[in-house]
Amino acid sequence: MATSQTSQDTQTRPKLYVLDYGAGNVRSLANSIERLGYEFEWIKSVEDFDKAEKLIFPGVGSFHQAARGLKERGVFEPLLQYIRSGKPYFGICIGMQVLFAGSTEAPGEAGLNVIPYPITKFDTEGGTKSVPHMGWNGAWGAYADVAADKDALVVPEEDYYFVHSYAALLGQPGEESVREAAHTLSRYGKQTFVSSVRMGNVFGTQFHPEKSGPAGLETLRRWLAAPISAVSALPHPLAPRPASEWVSADPRPERAAGTGLTARIVACLDVRSNDAGDLVVTKGDQYDVREKDEGAGVRNLGKPVELAQRYYMNGADEVCFLNITSFRSSALQDQPMLDVVRASAGTVFVPLTVGGGIKDTVDPDGTPRSALEVAGAYFRAGADKVSIGSEAVLNVEDMLAREARGEEPLTGKTGIETIAKGYGSQAVVVSIDPKRVYYDTTETNWLQAVPEAHRPCLVTGETATTRTKPDEQGKAWWYQCTISGGRAVRDIDVVQLARGVERLGAGEILLNSVDRDGSGKGFDLDLIKLVRDAVSIPVVASSGAGSPKDFEEVFEKTGVEAALAAGIFHRGEVGIDEVKDELKRDGIPVRQTALAP
Repeated sequence: MATSQTSQDTQTRPKLYVLDYGAGNVRSLANSIERLGYEFEWIKSVEDFDKAEKLIFPGVGSFHQAARGLKERGVFEPLLQYIRSGKPYFGICIGMQVLFAGSTEAPGEAGLNVIPYPITKFDTEGGTKSVPHMGWNGAWGAYADVAADKDALVVPEEDYYFVHSYAALLGQPGEESVREAAHTLSRYGKQTFVSSVRMGNVFGTQFHPEKSGPAGLETLRRWLAAPISAVSALPHPLAPRPASEWVSADPRPERAAGTGLTARIVACLDVRSNDAGDLVVTKGDQYDVREKDEGAGVRNLGKPVELAQRYYMNGADEVCFLNITSFRSSALQDQPMLDVVRASAGTVFVPLTVGGGIKDTVDPDGTPRSALEVAGAYFRAGADKVSIGSEAVLNVEDMLAREARGEEPLTGKTGIETIAKGYGSQAVVVSIDPKRVYYDTTETNWLQAVPEAHRPCLVTGETATTRTKPDEQGKAWWYQCTISGGRAVRDIDVVQLARGVERLGAGEILLNSVDRDGSGKGFDLDLIKLVRDAVSIPVVASSGAGSPKDFEEVFEKTGVEAALAAGIFHRGEVGIDEVKDELKRDGIPVRQTALAP
């Protein structure tokens, strides 16, 4: 049992239980509940449903795994009976979706059918938006009385963190049933979906309150603090809501354009051991992290947990830890890094990504460890996503070679595939490190020197959109992918790799640039546009930011969902608040909260 609350009123509070069906990061929710000063117990047996006076079901991953997991653990029917009893229920993400009849993600797999309406997949709308719907988006009251209620469970005028490919999209047959349950709505591109439901004792959010910063914690607090009589439905559970005016569009005119998502700002912390064996945050130029002075050692820019907390307080939308020593002995035996994630997850209530060494490996004692097992350890510690780098390059090379031989390209055994299957594609980020291969276009027949397979990603100085265009005249280049932190090149280009990892099941791409790393010259817009146009999953732009204007430029000119920086934040050269103020002045939506962290 969690034991952070010591005040006398804990004896009179409803008994809170949390249901874990066996997938995803439930540690973050536990941390949030404890942060708010509440105790809870895990559902460990069917009898616990009778003991529970309030119940939360968090979930990530696929509808199939959630519904199947409930049935295999023998809790599907007890959960349904709990809901029908009229006692308070709070479902998060998949925990909300299982309330519905079913999902096109899992044909033939029945949900609880509390809301007789289907869950369906987002359309990419001709490639104008990425799927999954990943990032921060607004939510407005579905009815006028909800919008006017200052004590509504979902805080108005705030943004929340979403990560899902399927949703309760309006416009399906039987829409009346989902309208009765809708509490808030949200928009992604041209599609409107139900972002939270409230019907009798049932409350659910498609967004993750435990990862939605102060607004999400406030939503969770309001439900936890509400008397049972306010969030139950005794003696008539699941009664439809009273009639009120339907609010079909976001009432905020400044949020009417774009996809609905805010521009996501990610703070990246390169973590490694220094010469004394302590974990520090470092940053190098072109991946060299040692100070220039002889004998000075690894550049130390701060402690990982402290910096992560600072960036959360300053408004970072996400924090990314990259262990650049790649767990040289063993990922699962790297307890200091697990401790960093665990400690950060207790105070940082936005998404956490961890990368480095997420692959099939063998412990020093000969024990084999799968990538899925390694990822699971970090999810249980509090990470929301894992980042895979060099291993992804090798996996795509193997996939393309198998395809060229006429064999089945997908084996189902790569780290990307197994983690995506177990935890959902949104949990898998692939970090790509390309570098330019230059050609002199003033030479006769220069194009013949360019490998034909890589010509689709060829850029010339005359067509480049980057601000360094004057320096690129007379040059052409394609983007060759690297492994081992940029130290070794492979015969695969960035478009081949990006499309390949999407086929394997990755849900997001972190796009670096070996050439721009630490340069302060701005993001490589040509590189980013190539990849953004080649895939339908979200892309995070990285490498080269030197000023707030660089962020404004990359969002406006490439359409990426997120932009990442490291050194300029660590050294205090640019603040996250400065970046967001610049974007806001230019009319680019950003997450800014009126609530204290």
